[in-house]
Order: sequence, then C-alpha cells, then structure tokens
Amino acid sequence: MFFLQKPTNVSFFGCYKTKKVYNTLMEFFRDLVFGVPGSFSGGVAHSVIVLSFVIAVGYLLAKIRIKGISLGITWILFAGIFLGHFGITLDPGLLSFVKEFGLILFVYSIGIQVGPGFFSAFKAGGLKLNLIAAGSVLVSVLTTIVIHLITKLPISTMVGILYGAVTNTPGLGAAQQTYADITGSGASEIAMGYAVAYPLGVVGAILTLLILRYLTRVNPKVEEEAASQNAGSVKKTEVIRAVALVTESKGNGKTIAQISQQLSCKFIISRIRPAGKAETQLAHPQTLLHTGDMVLFVTEKQDVSQIVAALGEKSDYVWDIKEPNLISRQILISKNELQGKTLGELDISKSFEVSITRVNRAGVDLVATPELQLQIGDKVTIVGSEDSIRQTEKILGNSLKRLNHPNLIPIFVGILLGCVLGSIPIPLPGVPFPVKLGLAGGPLIVSILISRFGPGLKIITYVTDSANLMLREIGIALFLASVGLGAGADFVRTIVEQNGFVWIAYGALITIIPLLVMGLLAKLVFHVNYYTVIGVLSGANTNPPALAFCNEQTSCDAPSVGYATVYPLAMFLRVISAQLLMIFFI
Repeated sequence: MFFLQKPTNVSFFGCYKTKKVYNTLMEFFRDLVFGVPGSFSGGVAHSVIVLSFVIAVGYLLAKIRIKGISLGITWILFAGIFLGHFGITLDPGLLSFVKEFGLILFVYSIGIQVGPGFFSAFKAGGLKLNLIAAGSVLVSVLTTIVIHLITKLPISTMVGILYGAVTNTPGLGAAQQTYADITGSGASEIAMGYAVAYPLGVVGAILTLLILRYLTRVNPKVEEEAASQNAGSVKKTEVIRAVALVTESKGNGKTIAQISQQLSCKFIISRIRPAGKAETQLAHPQTLLHTGDMVLFVTEKQDVSQIVAALGEKSDYVWDIKEPNLISRQILISKNELQGKTLGELDISKSFEVSITRVNRAGVDLVATPELQLQIGDKVTIVGSEDSIRQTEKILGNSLKRLNHPNLIPIFVGILLGCVLGSIPIPLPGVPFPVKLGLAGGPLIVSILISRFGPGLKIITYVTDSANLMLREIGIALFLASVGLGAGADFVRTIVEQNGFVWIAYGALITIIPLLVMGLLAKLVFHVNYYTVIGVLSGANTNPPALAFCNEQTSCDAPSVGYATVYPLAMFLRVISAQLLMIFFI
C-alpha cells in the first residue's frame, strides 16, 4: 500500500513544483515585457527589450514595398503605437529623455551632412530653386493655419497633420519639444496627427507630381533632353582635363604665373610636353612657355575656352597620362594638423617636385588652387615621380585607419553648444513669452555652422558617411519608437472620438495644394525644367520616397540635383516653422 502511495505523493509535489516554476516564469516574462505591475518601468532590461523590439519590427516592415513605394522607417512609429495600445510602454520620464536625445542625434547629424553645401546652395540658379522650395513650405504652413481657423481643430493636432503630410520628422520633434516648453506637458495628438497623415503624405506627393506633369503638358523626351543639358537646372561644376597648344602670339614667352594673373578663372597646369621633345615635364608657376609646347591643364568645364585663348589654341592631342617618368595618384588627407590649411601654405609642389591637380571632397572635384583650404577626408590628386609622391604621402597622411577613428569631441561639444543655443530665451515683440530654438533648432543651427566654418577654424568636423548614417538612423529610430509608445495608449480612441478620418483629408490638402501651386508657378512662370521641379518639390517636403519615384521617371540626374540643392534650407525652414506655429497659435 505504501509502495502505491509514494509515487502519488511525488507526482503531486512534482506537479505543484512544476506549476510554481511555470507561474514564476510567466510572471518574469510578463514583468519583462509589460513592466512591474503598478509601475511603468520594469527596469533597464524591460526598457531595452521594448525599444529594441519596436525598432527591429519597424525596420522589418520598412522593407515592404507596394509598386516601389515604402513608408520607410516611419513603420517604427506605427509599431510603437501598436505596442502602446496594448499597454506596453515605458516610464514617461525615460520616454521623454530617449525621445529628445534621439531627436538631438538625428538633427545634429543632418546638419553635419548638409552644412558644407548650405550656403553655396544660394548661388546662381540655386537661389531660384530655394525660393520655390521656401514658397512650398510657406504655402503648406498657410494651408495649415487656414484649416485650423476654419475647423477650430487644436493647433497641436494640425501641426502633427502638417508634418505627417510633408513627411518631415524633425519638424514633428521640434513641434513636440516647443509644445512641452510652452505648456509644461506633452501632447499625444501631435504624434497622432503625424501618424494619420504620413501614409497619404508619401502617396499623395507622388500622385501630385504625376498630375503636375499632365497639367503642364510636359513632353518627357524634350524635357529630359533639356535637363541633360542643364537647361532650367542648377549649373553643376565639372572639373575636366584639357590640352592647349602654345602659340607665338599668345602664351609664348610667358610664365604660368603670368598666365594665372591674366585670368580670373581657376585652373592648374600640371604637365608640359615641350616642342620637339617626347618626355613630359612637371609644370611650376615659374615655368616658361614656348611656341609649340603642349600644355595639359585642369579646370572647370565652362572655363576651358578662356584658358585656351590665353595660351594659344585648342589641341585635339590625346594625352597619355600613363608616362614612364610621371605617375598620378590620389592621396587621402588624414592628418589633423592639415585641417584648414591652404595648398599655398603647404607649398607641396615646390618642396617635393609634384603637381597637385585637383581635390575631391565628398564626391565633388575641386580645382587645386593655392587658396583652397584642405579638410580631413579630402582626396588629393598628385602628379610626380614615384619617389616624390611617396614623400608627399608622408606629409598628407593617407591613412584610412586614422579617418575611421571617430572625432567625438567636436560632435559632443557641438551638441552641447546646440542645446545651450536652443535653451536661450529670445524675446519677440508682441509675444507674451520668450521664444527658444529648442532641442531641434539649436543643434541643427550649430551643426550647420560648425560643419561649414569649422575647417577654417581648424576644427575637425569630418565624419565618415557610414558613421554619420549610423548616428542619424539610431537617433531617428529612438525618437520614433518613443513617440509611438507614448501615443499608442490613446491613439485608437482619439481617432474614433475625434473623427480622425477627416484628419486624412486635411493632410491631403496640405500635401497637394503647395505642390500644385509652386509646381505650376515654377514651370509656367519661372520656366524651370520639369524634372528639376519635381526634385525641388520632393526636397521641399524632404520626401525620399518621392525622390526615388522622380529618379525612376528619367535617366538624367536633374531630380537629384534639385532635391540636394533645396534640402538644407527646406529642412531648416520645416524645423523653425514648427516652432513658430506652436508659439503664435497655442
């Protein structure tokens, strides 16, 4: 009998222990995912797990494309809203910190990226295109204000709809941060308006650009041919090699320095093949030119005829740059002490018997004039003997490993200065309280200024493209995940109770009206090329999916050029206008 009862008792206790372990494990996982009961925070592990899950799911969903169109990383926002709706969220204080810190990283890395070209974008044809983009920003803001005044919908909701309609996430962050500064509390309806309007902001922009094509009766073949010739587009700088023949009446008896003083354009004469000789010689400022000399020079494409006219006449001679006594090599500027120094100050050509012909900076070739300031990461093209180039290499660095090492001091000092600038109260006439640039505007302005003027002050601002992209993606992912988790609890209820489907219609108006108004104005009044126009309008909305669609419509690069020309100013105006809307209409 005892023998029969023992297994029963063991089984009973075994089941009891198994159930207890099961309950303990379930409680552990529940606390890990949902947090400790009665508290928003389940500890560091809970916070990291939730954020990582939202971001990972968002990036996986971002790979979904319908006819080539994707909502991109905005899926992170929707994933956060989904989890927040089911009660999975973080401590409000922690959410606020992660959101603001992510926003700072994002806007600062954007400023570092666009800063070098921010001011140059206003030169020549770029001024007209930036005015068109600024007009698009202005019309979208005015449309938002009109809808707000007619419908009496809170400005916080309308601003969220605005920035979803124009697919601008930094503006969303700036609006949320400004609202919190003014009221001392958050506004989940900003994120809700953004999330509701964003999908149609992507699709609506693309459809509007197609409608614009038919309204302006564009002939795709004619327009593409004109765009390929830079008609109606920004004039791009192209650095090329050309050959000239020195004649008796022009360049004979003059030194290269005298020719340089005679001309106002930028050019470098790198090699000379003296008349009647087969061996090529390096050119120097004091090199004397003679009739019959063949001269190889580097300059911008539009200046070739001017330089040829000063030397003699154009030559169709095909110069073989692979010569036994001279080689050409690209050397990377990687030594910090060279930051901001000019080529004239280094005087490398004279010291090492080499010729520097061009400098490649961020994929753009520049003529290597003596007054050109070097920056970390520049690629310098040098012509000379192998031994001379080897000696030059020691001076310039040419160490990719050194460049890959991050310069974190300028980044965090820049963020520090940006936060200080964003926190300074600025009194405005007629405004009852001081205005602040905030944690979006301050770091953005500082990063633009430091990346543009830092090299001249010998400040190392170089960041590899991959490092900048990583910083930017981490920042925006943290920001969107935090916004989604914070807004998720009330999202569905708010959309249903406040007739959120009407918000989609408002967003459609904010998307379509500015693009049509400024598109028609640009094409019919300013006569800008259609492919440039659609690139500019995509840039005004900082809308990468729209740019991808534009690039699929043509083989020319006019859309990309237009987008890149206006993107810095458009991003800046979107961030600032978000703050101004909150300040003047709350």
